[in-house]
Amino acid sequence: MKDDICYAGSLAENIKVTEAKPLRGGILLVTFSTGERRLFDTTLLKGAAFKPLADESVFNQPVIFHGAITWKNGEIDIAPEKVYLDSYVYDDVAI
Repeated sequence: MKDDICYAGSLAENIKVTEAKPLRGGILLVTFSTGERRLFDTTLLKGAAFKPLADESVFNQPVIFHGAITWKNGEIDIAPEKVYLDSYVYDDVAI
């Protein structure tokens, strides 16, 4: 627990995204500054801000800006800590 927030696992401070590769079904293959590659499901993101990601032409064009994943010239962004904590380990055999 940190600042009255309970985290699953260890807190991912100062982590950055170095690459985000769109896959099918709203899944991103994300590479982090730690060298880890993990899968992140953007379809689980809630709120009107993330609705444009349902459009494949938007989803398929992520840009990494200062270590965060962004779309639509920065109109949509996701903190790298959120992506890390809500993603799961990538298994090369699974894809």
